[in-house]
Amino acid sequence: MHHLCRLPRRFRMVGVLILCCLSLLAHGNPTAPVNDWQTIVRNTPYWSSQGVYNNVLDIRRWVLEESGYCADPERHLLFNHRGQFLGYTSNALTSEETQQRLNRLREKLAREGRASAWTPGADGTTGYPFALACDQPHARLEEARSRYLGDDPKARLWGRWDDLDFASPESPGTLHDALLYVYSTRSNQQRQSLPQELPRYLAGMLMIESGGRARAHSIADARGIMQLTPQVLSDCGVAPRNHWHRLAQLDCAIKLMSQNARILEPAINTYFAELPTAKRERLFTLLLIQAYHGGATRVRRLLDDDDLNGPAQYFAEYHERFSAGDIAFGMIFHNLGRDRLGLASLYYVADVELATQAIARSF
Repeated sequence: MHHLCRLPRRFRMVGVLILCCLSLLAHGNPTAPVNDWQTIVRNTPYWSSQGVYNNVLDIRRWVLEESGYCADPERHLLFNHRGQFLGYTSNALTSEETQQRLNRLREKLAREGRASAWTPGADGTTGYPFALACDQPHARLEEARSRYLGDDPKARLWGRWDDLDFASPESPGTLHDALLYVYSTRSNQQRQSLPQELPRYLAGMLMIESGGRARAHSIADARGIMQLTPQVLSDCGVAPRNHWHRLAQLDCAIKLMSQNARILEPAINTYFAELPTAKRERLFTLLLIQAYHGGATRVRRLLDDDDLNGPAQYFAEYHERFSAGDIAFGMIFHNLGRDRLGLASLYYVADVELATQAIARSF
């Protein structure tokens, strides 16, 4: 303090105030919560999406494989805007008590400087840092892989659809072989034009959409192995009696993906013209997967809607700094809460990637 005494009185007062403020910060006053998690998202700089794709893959891998911090399924994980794992808490006896634990951990992370901000969550209300439940039995990769590859005999199939004729009652085939058969047939007939790497992602999509269950049925009335709605199946010319037909499901899914590709490809090639060809094709594939989940029109708006395309403009200009996955995720993340885009949009593409990798390891 003796140095301050040498200064004029008005400067001494300023110095005292600064020291007092620093003292309060050093004693770790709790960080005040932000009222709306979307405010945190809107204030997040675009550059922070570097590495987000692999980070989200890591935490979703723990969920799908029941590994890492999700080896105990009775937990919730917390992660930040970059997909970085920040901590976990064990589940309480009730959902409300679990939310209280999560909020206490959120506040603690912010107070310690491990989270830039926090907002409380509740049932039906998103909090920040984001929470992810480990217990998601519908997304167990090993069971889905077993059905897809035919290790589970009940998941094997045979039959006819349109001009397709696959396997026989005496020798039923696997979902894997059926998908390749339908895809190659439609390719030879020039009835689809999709990125070369897409067939393997279609397999991952099948696993995530239904786990390979022939009679999978969602609360939104999506049905079958590719979880298609009655309206989409009708548009594909599939009569109601055949809505669960697995060959018809595969055929319709490929047709839908081809339609989405025609909607998205011109915009992607124009918007991301400066990307190396392989990187642009990779981005195209990831956005096609996203479009299957949320609709091609919604993905297209991320490019041509003035209220939504700020992230796309930034990533197109500075694409060297980001992977194709980072760009695909960044376009979604920085628009969370808009146009019905939620965390499930990020999870879906990550889960399809992980399922695709799980199948690749089987060959």
